[in-house]
Amino acid sequence: MNKPNILVFKLPELFKILNELKEYVEFEFYSFSDKDDLLNFKKKAKNYLILSDSKNEIKNEKFQLVLEQFPNPISSIIEKINVALLKRNYSEQSNVIIGNYSVDINSRLIKNNKLSLKLTEREIEIIIFLNKSFSAQNIENLQKEVWGHNSNLETHTVETHIYRLRKKILEKFNDNNFIKSLKEGYSIWKKKETLLLKTYFQKNLSKK
Repeated sequence: MNKPNILVFKLPELFKILNELKEYVEFEFYSFSDKDDLLNFKKKAKNYLILSDSKNEIKNEKFQLVLEQFPNPISSIIEKINVALLKRNYSEQSNVIIGNYSVDINSRLIKNNKLSLKLTEREIEIIIFLNKSFSAQNIENLQKEVWGHNSNLETHTVETHIYRLRKKILEKFNDNNFIKSLKEGYSIWKKKETLLLKTYFQKNLSKK
């Protein structure tokens, strides 16, 4: 399966950082300083996401992640990229494999063997975000990233959503470990590449 393409537009510092992490991430990336070059490249790229900032945002581009503030912690940027890529693939990919489960994004079903469970759109978004995060996420991060930066939602409402989602999965699949509750926050099953990335940050950030 071909990796998705990240088209980094007028963010050379970010491209340099991503290049240092290339063996740990699940996408290819390219740097562009000229808009026409980028637009010509994307015509050949079947699965792409443009990465820009507010100053260089390409108007009317549907598949674009605009960083409101840069530089951001690189771990946060990678999580945003992964979530944006998954949303990008909604129309092309209905099933996402997470451990022993298959999550049908379009029909909002999570399946395990012959059992299936209908979820709400918000519950699907929680699973997507946690699956693409390489570290446990606290309530504040979930509120910001899943409900939106400008959400006035109270934190106990987020906790209630997580509690109900974990309860549903436990009752249907007898699984209390799909979404784990840790002291750092909530975490979900991780892919090998995600664990490698987490290890990289633990080693390198501890040196600074």
